[in-house]
Amino acid sequence: MSNDDEGLKWQLGIWDRISPIYLREIDARFSGVINGVLQRAGLTAGKEVLDLGSGTGSVAVKAASPVAPGGTVTAIDISGEMLAIAEQRAASIGLTNVNFKQGRAEELPARSGEFDAVLASLSLMYVIDRNAAAHEIARVLRPGGRLVAAVWGGAEEADIVLLQQTAGSFAPKPPVPGVGPGALADPSEFLAVLERAGIRAQVEIETTGFDFYDFASAWDALAGVTTAQLPPERQEEAKAAVRAKMWPTGDGPRHFSNLTKFIVGYRS
Repeated sequence: MSNDDEGLKWQLGIWDRISPIYLREIDARFSGVINGVLQRAGLTAGKEVLDLGSGTGSVAVKAASPVAPGGTVTAIDISGEMLAIAEQRAASIGLTNVNFKQGRAEELPARSGEFDAVLASLSLMYVIDRNAAAHEIARVLRPGGRLVAAVWGGAEEADIVLLQQTAGSFAPKPPVPGVGPGALADPSEFLAVLERAGIRAQVEIETTGFDFYDFASAWDALAGVTTAQLPPERQEEAKAAVRAKMWPTGDGPRHFSNLTKFIVGYRS
C-alpha cells in the first residue's frame, strides 16, 4: 500500500469516528468561517456549486437556498459517515437541490466545467496531494468560476491549531507529511500551484472565534478522537501540555481566537 493510500485510510478512520462529535460540538463553532466562505462566494439563483470536503454539510445546507431556483449544490467528502449525517440534515429541512457524493479532492467525481463555484471550508489542509487537487478544482470549474477556500493560520495565530498541534505532537506521526490543521498557514506555495492550474487567487484574512466552557469540553471536541489510541499515561502528558499552554491560570471558559485565511480565486 502506498503512503497516499495509507494516508487516506488513516484520515478516513478519523473522520468517520469524529462525525457525531463534529455535528454536535464543532459545526456551530465554525459558523464564522462558514459565513465567511459563503459571503465571498457571491452565490445567486441558478448557480452550480461544489462543496469540497463537505463534512456534516454546514456549507452545503446554507448554500442551497441562494442558488435556488435552478441551481444545485454537490457535496463531496471522503467520509461516508460524514456524508450520511449531511444527507440527513438536508432531508430534515426538505432540501431537494443538494446532492451527496463520496470522493476526494485529487479525483473529483464530477464533469469538467460543471461548476460555477467550488467552496472548500477548512478542508484543503487535509488534502494529501494538493497539486492534483488544484488541477481537479480547475478542471471542474467553468471559465470565470470562483474558488473560495478557508484555512487556519499557524499555531501562533490560531488557538485551535495550537491545541491540535500540541496534542498531536504526542501521537505517532501521520503516514503522510504536510496535512492537518495549520498545514496551509502559509498558503503562498499553494497559490502558485493554483495559478499553474489556471486559477488566479489571493488571500483575505479575518479573525474568527468560538468558546468552550472548560478544558475537558475543548479536549473532547478537538483532540479526543485523534488521541484516543494513546496509552493513558501518554494521553495525560498531552493533556498537561495543552493545559500549560492554553489554561495556564487554571480551568474555566476560554475563547479561541483563530486567524482565518480565505483563498479567493477565479478560473481563467
